[in-house]
Amino acid sequence: MGGGLAGCSAALHLAGRGIPTVLLEKGQVGAQASGVNFGGVRQQGRHLAEVPLALRSRALWARMAELVGEDLEFRVTGHLRLARHAEDMALLERYAADVAALGLPLQLLGGNALRERFPWLSPAIPGASFCASDGQANPRLAGPAFGRAARRAGADVREGEEAVAVERDGRGFRTVTAAGLELRSRVLLNTAGAWGNRIAERFGEKAAMRTIAPQMVVTEPAPHVVQPVLGIVGGAIYLRQIERGNVIFGTGDGIADIATTRHHVLPANTLAGAAIACHLVPHLAPLQIIRVWTGIEGETEDFIPVIGPSGTTPGLFHAYGFSGHGFQLGPVVGLILSELVAEGRTESPIAPFAIGRFGSPGSR
Repeated sequence: MGGGLAGCSAALHLAGRGIPTVLLEKGQVGAQASGVNFGGVRQQGRHLAEVPLALRSRALWARMAELVGEDLEFRVTGHLRLARHAEDMALLERYAADVAALGLPLQLLGGNALRERFPWLSPAIPGASFCASDGQANPRLAGPAFGRAARRAGADVREGEEAVAVERDGRGFRTVTAAGLELRSRVLLNTAGAWGNRIAERFGEKAAMRTIAPQMVVTEPAPHVVQPVLGIVGGAIYLRQIERGNVIFGTGDGIADIATTRHHVLPANTLAGAAIACHLVPHLAPLQIIRVWTGIEGETEDFIPVIGPSGTTPGLFHAYGFSGHGFQLGPVVGLILSELVAEGRTESPIAPFAIGRFGSPGSR
């Protein structure tokens, strides 16, 4: 239930196993957070609990054309995480040691090495860490491509079908849509994104989560100079330049109304983000901004998602609350859900993502 990247990936992998699958999406596949995000395909900078999932998902991104049969504009450009000041380098050093133990190699670059390798960066940046295997992709292509691949694999992907009632009885799950469609299933996957708690609450559990609206900006095309995706310790901005030359950056949160599915940007965020972008990469200053946008996402209290079985209801599995950084993880989360359904287990360590960590009744 929910046609974002994780939901469509789950449908694709379940159908690939020959398991009859129906995916319900109240709007269009990939139209919410999965389609309006920044498009970073990064492993570094994540909570340590997410790193094993990110590594496994990166392997899926490497064969994305084979997996979905389309080019999602995935490019291995590397990800450069910039320090704001000298103290941040100590944080980057500790993080690099932690993720190296998990199998993710990072390269630490001091100020001189950074300027030699990336001369277009501001000389004021004291250093960075670089993940060579990270990259970027086009989120507007990803969700729909996974949806089409799921259909080709045999899944029944239904857009414009909003679930208005869902319950579990002795026969399994009964789901009714606004259009009157009634479905019976032995398993229910809750991949409803920012609306995931609405499903979970019907079964006596929920995550501590708020609604956010990550704000994005794109400029006119310019000569392609910024090869890696840029991030910064402490957040504030993330930036990439696509092959066509446009520069895309994310900065701050807009305003979102989950009840009406309406959202809008805050101009102050755009101006503040543009100033930071020009500080980091001075030659961007003359560029014109041509479009801004935002979307609706759920951010959990501890900033990592809910993934795994319900603590109250057999046959119910959750995957939501990706907190603005689920795009890279989406493909593997769908694979994990298919493993849980088909095999009752997964090779990925998902215990840190259990919904019971929020103290929901019956889910400890």
